[in-house]
Amino acid sequence: MSYQETLGQKTIAISISESPDMSVLGLGDEHLQDAMVEIARHLLALGARLIYGGDLRQHGFSDLLFELVARHRRDANEGDSRSGVTNYLAWPVHIQQAMADLETQITEIEDSAELICLRIDGSGLPIEERRGIPPQVPTEQDWADGLTSMRITMMSNSDARIVVGGRVEGYKGTMPGIAEEALLSLRAGMPTFLIGGFGGCTRDIAGTLGLIQPRPTSNLGWAHRSEFAVFTTADLNNGLTDEENATLACTPHVDQAITLILRGMMQLVKAKGSDIAT
Repeated sequence: MSYQETLGQKTIAISISESPDMSVLGLGDEHLQDAMVEIARHLLALGARLIYGGDLRQHGFSDLLFELVARHRRDANEGDSRSGVTNYLAWPVHIQQAMADLETQITEIEDSAELICLRIDGSGLPIEERRGIPPQVPTEQDWADGLTSMRITMMSNSDARIVVGGRVEGYKGTMPGIAEEALLSLRAGMPTFLIGGFGGCTRDIAGTLGLIQPRPTSNLGWAHRSEFAVFTTADLNNGLTDEENATLACTPHVDQAITLILRGMMQLVKAKGSDIAT
């Protein structure tokens, strides 16, 4: 029998962005970056594949993931040669870029990660086809349509989602990105882990679900926040108890958050194995 990693059949979406509450909580951007690196490192070590809907900013979260997977190769199942990280680029993100810049980035990461350009409807855009499209400035509608379709594509290609931070102002699209990704996951019944210790949109969502008390820093007015009111902690569907989810929603300690995420994922894998056995 070939060796199987614990999470070797799992693809996990990571939703993370800067939080407006960081300074109030005594945290800086480096704490958020460290959290992403540690979470990703542990998941890769257990064989999981990671997907992220990022941009091409230098020193952004995409770069962090690419650097991480280059240093810490995914411990894949025997015969599984898939890349450890897939970064989806929404239409309005990549269509602004010169093709030469895109191809340079693709070449730089091709040994360890995968960069996928999407059409505005969220379907994959082959690089050969992208070469024939000149750079253009996306409209506001392009941003809304392209980002939503990318997030739907991500959801359809993942088994669970981890949500951290998230701005609630100055975003592109119909609602904060973290909110839309979390909302799509909850509606689909996808296992969702809310790490609220970094504040921002994630903490607001956790408050709406009743996991924690709303903070004075919460922005009550961001678009579509009321749509989370129909969900309960049971809709997180992540293998954790209500008490464990409440801890995950408020802990500032990355190690504790990782322990809870892995505990939940292990419970999900165990439950699926039991279902197959019966």
